[in-house]
Amino acid sequence: MQTEEMVIVNEFCIYHNIDPGFIDALKDSGLIEITKADEKLYMPESQLPRLEKLVRLHYEMDINLEGIETITYLLSRMTEMQQQIMQLNNRLRIYENV
Repeated sequence: MQTEEMVIVNEFCIYHNIDPGFIDALKDSGLIEITKADEKLYMPESQLPRLEKLVRLHYEMDINLEGIETITYLLSRMTEMQQQIMQLNNRLRIYENV
């Protein structure tokens, strides 16, 4: 990725008034990607909505990192299950229209 499509982690932390250690913890747990270049940490701009959601869970709802990991896992499973239900419903429609 090019640097133009990246956000400087330190600037994100300053803007949102959060501890950079929290971002490191999210990176260590595999919830976000961080790239180091030019002695600065960057994250893809596409991850901003996800990161902002994680920040809100932690700082506004006071959910710890383990809770955030669990919530993230359960939400992804729920999305997968919803997609599977849609696929199964589409298959059933084929047989109902015969």
